[in-house]
Amino acid sequence: MSVAVMTAKPTAKPMPEFRAGGTDFSERRRSGVSQGMLIDISATGDKTITWDADGAAQIGALTTIATIATDARIAAAYPGLAASAHGLATPQVRQVATLGGNLAQRSRCWYFRRADIDCLKKGGSTCPARSGNHLYGVAFDLGPCVAPHPSTMAAALLAYDATITTDRRSGLTIADLLGDGSVSHADHTLAAGEMIKSIALPAPLEGERASYKRAISRTYAEWPLVELCARVVIAGGKFQLVRLAAGGVAPVPLRLTAVEVALSGKTANAASIAEAAKAASSGAKPLPMTAYKLDLLQGLVRDVLERLSD
Repeated sequence: MSVAVMTAKPTAKPMPEFRAGGTDFSERRRSGVSQGMLIDISATGDKTITWDADGAAQIGALTTIATIATDARIAAAYPGLAASAHGLATPQVRQVATLGGNLAQRSRCWYFRRADIDCLKKGGSTCPARSGNHLYGVAFDLGPCVAPHPSTMAAALLAYDATITTDRRSGLTIADLLGDGSVSHADHTLAAGEMIKSIALPAPLEGERASYKRAISRTYAEWPLVELCARVVIAGGKFQLVRLAAGGVAPVPLRLTAVEVALSGKTANAASIAEAAKAASSGAKPLPMTAYKLDLLQGLVRDVLERLSD
């Protein structure tokens, strides 16, 4: 996957692009969607995981997804992140795809992926998916483009309050990096030539549990229709902390704050979880073909939280 796609604004001239693992870049290259000059950074970026004295991790942007999925210390400190990485794509893809590339990858919308079809993300004036086939589109309609953000790791990092450092900026939240979904021409806020360098996670909380689950349409390696990364702290049988981040439902990963608030201080049992899960659809604006995603989202919230509260 490319660590940063250098297309901050629509332009008639193809812009250069960074290539790291190349899993997304190569596909766009083959389809003709990507035509700019290639800048290979696979041998120069940070591939290390370092730890602070308080147990907080910093992950280099070129660290592979497979490394994150199989690192024992990551699994112990950030189990939701490790599970998200393990559930992503296929073993072959995870071996070469990078964390920075997963954050900066481009839309999976089939209209965007067709070189002969114009769309907002390629400098066009309309979103063909909005009036066309948007079965896999957003259920929270936040902007002109109706394609969900493709990054599984972004949703996981959102749940963990991670911050991103680039070669120009530091302390970026996932929301800072990806925006609020209202920008039609880009999948992130990186400027032309700006490169993700590392991702920092806060120290894990005492007693924290976390998990990840996705709903897919057909096969193991399918792109998720809806996915959820959840973190909880339960003490005295009650939820002391709940953090839920969903992917596949909006142009950016979403924190399900209404569910988090509904569960704060509540008994960690199936009844309270089922009631709070109804709030997962709070603020949703489904398209004509995507209301089904809200049912999936509520189901994932129930399944994951019940598993974590056992």
